[in-house]
Amino acid sequence: MQLVTAEILERLKLNNATKEGDHAPVVKFFTPWANATWLIVDIDKDDEDMMFGLCDLGLGEPELGYVLLSDLEDIRGPDDQHIERDLHFRGEHPISVYAHEARRARRVVAGD
Repeated sequence: MQLVTAEILERLKLNNATKEGDHAPVVKFFTPWANATWLIVDIDKDDEDMMFGLCDLGLGEPELGYVLLSDLEDIRGPDDQHIERDLHFRGEHPISVYAHEARRARRVVAGD
């Protein structure tokens, strides 16, 4: 599965171009074999590998930060599983709301 489609890429770029706002996440990635989750808000206009969002490695310390798309594409789990994109996720709240809830719950809570 392609993690970032052309449509998703355009939405991520648009959010980057209008950084003044507290944008809703555009896409959710997750590990099907563990508890890692990423809610991605935007992508760097000069480096389409650098994304920003809420990153939760499943260790109880979710935080806002940067992640490389290429790193997510390279991660492999048991039986050569890959990171997946949640096809049903729709960012309904600003990322600050998801971040607040994630810190409270010690994990990303988004359409569980």
